[in-house]
Amino acid sequence: MPGLLRGVARTAVVAGTATAVSNRVSRRQSGRWAQQEAQFAPPPAPAPAPVPAAVAGPTMEQKLDQLKELAALKEQGVLTEDEFAAQKARLLAG
Repeated sequence: MPGLLRGVARTAVVAGTATAVSNRVSRRQSGRWAQQEAQFAPPPAPAPAPVPAAVAGPTMEQKLDQLKELAALKEQGVLTEDEFAAQKARLLAG
């Protein structure tokens, strides 16, 4: 019986050592593969450019101020009636 127990103990030690060595080899190999993948992997894509915020149109007060300026220019004779109408339509459309 002591010989049988010694044989079982020896088998357990050998199996445990083999498992430990196998696990260590597997970890080292996966580490090497990870390094190789990192070396040959394409560089990450650049971050997309930020989308510019929508430009807010002029407020109603700003439009009124611009209309007053256009009216003043028309009264001074700088703008003709047609030019004033075109600028007014452009301002009110935007």
